[in-house]
Amino acid sequence: MRTTVTPADLAAAVMAVPPLARHADGTFNDAANGALIRHLEAGGVSTILYGGNALAHHWPVSVYADWLDRLEALVEADTWLLPSVGPDAGKMMDQAAVLADRDFPVALLVPMSPPLTHDGMGDALRAFYDACGVQLLVYIKTDGYMPADLLGALVAEGVVFGVKYAVPRAEGAADPYLDALIAAIGAERIISGFGEPPAVPHLLDQGLAGFTAGCVCIAPAISTAILAALKTGDRAEATRLLEPILPLEVLRNGINEIRVLHAAVALSGLAQTGPILRPSSDIPDDRRADVAEAARALLAAERAFRAA
Repeated sequence: MRTTVTPADLAAAVMAVPPLARHADGTFNDAANGALIRHLEAGGVSTILYGGNALAHHWPVSVYADWLDRLEALVEADTWLLPSVGPDAGKMMDQAAVLADRDFPVALLVPMSPPLTHDGMGDALRAFYDACGVQLLVYIKTDGYMPADLLGALVAEGVVFGVKYAVPRAEGAADPYLDALIAAIGAERIISGFGEPPAVPHLLDQGLAGFTAGCVCIAPAISTAILAALKTGDRAEATRLLEPILPLEVLRNGINEIRVLHAAVALSGLAQTGPILRPSSDIPDDRRADVAEAARALLAAERAFRAA
């Protein structure tokens, strides 16, 4: 596992956000998580984040250290592995005590929810960093979640590493909040947080550094090629490469992004993800065939792409 990173690493690879595989009794499944990690690494992915798709905000603190140690043991030496912290300030400090004895350079801060103030959020992030020395990638999903000037100050202080940006907008709509964040911390510290399709305008029109994705877990080589096309400004090629990903993305958007990905990885045959963490639940039985068809088609497209 990599222990040193710079903002340039946000653009070096697609940041994969996989589900967490567990046995039927809820314990960590080393074999299944390892199989998924090896599939990602073999497809060119060198940055792996255990965040929303792993329901990391619902991990018990009692297993946090063990699960992180297991994940660290599964990745290659040159893979950047990011854990998540939060969402509440109390849990963050418990997690800081765990991270203080480990070598993770950056952790994702999953979105906090009220009651809070912006000044209080800033103080909570500073206290976390002071306790463990791990910088934060701040996940932003709502307008005005954290003021741009506060983020700029936290970046200057070394507390914040960057931003995962996922505030929904209508296609082609202005985004003054993103513009303010870019002005405050630079586009090179911001990655698109929606998956492959929204990454096209985010990278080509707003100049963001890279993107996170869920479907990359099934199609890492295709997703990596999309990132390469976007880096060269080739919108047509990126759009062409998106085509096999879109059916599963449509299902994720129509049912639930996290639940569908958890099921899709298992139904594709890549790894048995097991029971999804509470308080989430499995996808509806009447949609399993649709998800299975899309997941298997995407994996077939990935294998054909690698073989070409």
